[in-house]
Amino acid sequence: MSGFGNEFATEAIKGALPQGRNSPQRPAFGLYPEQISGSAFTAPRDRNLRSWMYRILPSVRHGAYQPWEHPSDLSATAHQPVSPQQERWNPPPMPKHDCHWLGSLKRMALNGSAAARQGASIYVYAANASMDECFFQSADGEWLIIPQEGGLVIVTELGKLDIDPGFIAIIPRGIRFQVNLASSTARGYACENWGAPFRLPDLGPIGSNGLANPRDFEYPVASYIDKPGSYQLVSKLLDAYWVCELPTHPMNVVAWHGNYAPYRYHLKRFNTINTVSFDHPDPSIFTVLTSPTDNPGTANLDFVIFPERWMVAEDSFRPPWFHRNVMSEFMGLIEGTYDAKGDGFSPGCSSLHNCMSAHGPDAHSVEVASAAVLEPHKQTGTLAFMLESSLVFQPTDFALHGGLRQSDYLACWQSLQSRFRGSAAT
Repeated sequence: MSGFGNEFATEAIKGALPQGRNSPQRPAFGLYPEQISGSAFTAPRDRNLRSWMYRILPSVRHGAYQPWEHPSDLSATAHQPVSPQQERWNPPPMPKHDCHWLGSLKRMALNGSAAARQGASIYVYAANASMDECFFQSADGEWLIIPQEGGLVIVTELGKLDIDPGFIAIIPRGIRFQVNLASSTARGYACENWGAPFRLPDLGPIGSNGLANPRDFEYPVASYIDKPGSYQLVSKLLDAYWVCELPTHPMNVVAWHGNYAPYRYHLKRFNTINTVSFDHPDPSIFTVLTSPTDNPGTANLDFVIFPERWMVAEDSFRPPWFHRNVMSEFMGLIEGTYDAKGDGFSPGCSSLHNCMSAHGPDAHSVEVASAAVLEPHKQTGTLAFMLESSLVFQPTDFALHGGLRQSDYLACWQSLQSRFRGSAAT
């Protein structure tokens, strides 16, 4: 089903979805009605998020919660104090023993607070096993999953999502899901958004079309599994992890309707807007999704991509310019190369440029771009992303000491020399 934030109705068995009411006295097929709300009941209609599910057993049927003994890298704490140093990391290596997606997550940076419902937590993952009998839900925020290598099959209460590299998936706050592998290994990035749910950015003077179009966001149809057994549910609340037993497969929703559901998006469907005259545009024009704050134009979190695109700017330095930014930027590379970075930023790598930390193209990229013949050029075979926030990202102890950090990152700018000639060029 397609259309960002639409009201959907889907049933795996004809007649399972009640008509004219949400909670009939005797639902069809003996199902249990259950609502999940992603917003306050009294939120304005255009921001009200909820779905009704008709399930074989209600989600309240579970065992007692106990603390979950999870890998320490999953909840690595922020390193204090936070240095203004630019940071860059290598891709995480594949595990030597069986490790599923949830167990492989390594927290790289965070800002804000899950308790205050603002900010985000950023992870990388490298997994070689499926979650099988284990499921996960987070009460803290929605999850953005960004594959870089290897496809994923995400099984949720409301249906399945298949995502290969080049796709993203969003799992709303509180939705139960598991991540299985479509091949032997998988690597990528993930982000838990603690702030307002992602929405499409306003287009302003762009008009009614462009960037990510609503019709290209895809939602799962109802598909249930009626399989009693002993399943494990890991729950995250206020950045702590708990586990309980489930007596049946949690994907037991036979029908559902509403606007609160997981979805996927193919990043190559992004309608890139770029300059057709001069200068490099602000990266905000590449925003796919935004989590806004109460301050208009200032994001809790923006998800931005740099896909294949034509470069035609005349008399312009075409790569991103040198700058210092009040926003903080965490970047990752999914495919190919990024036009402002040479060696050291390969697919699976990531970088962090925090508030007012100077950054920009490396010395080699500056040399090449300054001498380039400015003919129309299409950048192909490339896909990078940025998570941009108005809150400072705090690198974790794992990020700084876990073996992925490129300690020589600063060297990429050290060969830059003064080009000042004392008078205007002729």
